[in-house]
Amino acid sequence: GIAGALGGAAVLRGKDLLLAQESHEGGTPGAPTHGHGHGAVGRVDHARNGFTPQQLLTEFDTGEVSKDISGRTVREFELIAVDKEIEVAPGVFFPAWTYNGRVPGPSIRVDEGDRVRVKLTNASGHSHTIHFHGIHPSEMDGIPGAGEAAPGESFTYDFIAEPFGTHLYHCHSLPLVQHIHRGLYGAFIIDPKKGRPEANEMVMVMNAFDTNFDGGNEVYAINTVAFAYMNEPIQIERDQLQRVHLINVTEFDPINSMHLHANFFNLYRTGTKLQPDEFTDIISMGQAERHMLEFTYSFPGNFIFHAHVSEFVDLGWLSSFQVS
Repeated sequence: GIAGALGGAAVLRGKDLLLAQESHEGGTPGAPTHGHGHGAVGRVDHARNGFTPQQLLTEFDTGEVSKDISGRTVREFELIAVDKEIEVAPGVFFPAWTYNGRVPGPSIRVDEGDRVRVKLTNASGHSHTIHFHGIHPSEMDGIPGAGEAAPGESFTYDFIAEPFGTHLYHCHSLPLVQHIHRGLYGAFIIDPKKGRPEANEMVMVMNAFDTNFDGGNEVYAINTVAFAYMNEPIQIERDQLQRVHLINVTEFDPINSMHLHANFFNLYRTGTKLQPDEFTDIISMGQAERHMLEFTYSFPGNFIFHAHVSEFVDLGWLSSFQVS
C-alpha cells in the first residue's frame, strides 16, 4: 500500500531556449553546450512559479481519508483548474492551464480498491474535465458530456481505484491537443493491495512546450522546468532502491524516451505487474504511455539521464542523479 511503498518520499494532502551559456572549455556564444555545461542562462524563479522541481518529483497527494459504511477506504481530493503563466526556462514563460496552479498537477496516490472522489472546480475561462486512465463507469470518464465543468462550475468524480499501476489523469475537453499541451495533466498512482518493497519514489513527467504556438516544441523537460535536475541534481543514496513513475505527455512529437547512464533498470510496463517485464537502460514511449522503473546505483558520483533524442537533450531534457 501507500505507506509501505513510499520510503523516503514526501506524502502530502490536500527552438529558442536561450542556450547561450558557454562551455567550461570555451564555447561559441549562442551555441548549445555539452556534458555538465548544459543549461540555460540564469535560473528559473521557482517562487514565482509557486512550485519547485523537487516538490514535483517527490510529493504525493494521498487525499483526505475516511471510511464508508462498508468499511472501504475513501480518499477525497480537490483540483482547481486555473490559468497561470509558468516560467519553463530562464526568461521563457508559457501561458499554462493548470490543476492547482502547477504543471504537472498534484500526483494523486491511492490504494487498489479505494473509493476515489475528486472534486474539479473550474476557475478558468474554458470548460475542463479530468479523465482518469483506469477502469470506471462511463459517467465518470471525464469527457464532454460526462464530467465536464463549465467556467465557474464544479463536478465530482467518484469511482473505485483499479487496476493498480502507474497511471495519469488529464483534461479531455476539446480541442484535446490544446487542453493537454497547456498543462492539464498529472500522475495517478494506484498501489497494489499486496504493496511493493520500500523504495525512494519519484514522479517524472516528460513534457514539452510550444512557446510560440507554431505546432512544434521549443522547450523539453522532466517536470516542466528545462535542465532543472542538472542545475540541482537529484540526491539519492548508494544501494538504495529507486522507483520512478515515468509518464510521457509530450505533444507534437510522436515519441519521447529516457536513457539511464551507467546503469540498467527493471521495467514494469504501466506498473500493472509485480514482476518486471524487461531489464534495460532505455525506454521509448508514445503520449500517455507510462511505466514504473526500479534500479539501484552501486557507485557514488554524478550520473546523467536524458531523452535519447539529441534535440530534446539540447532543449532541456537532461537531468542527473548525485549518488552518495
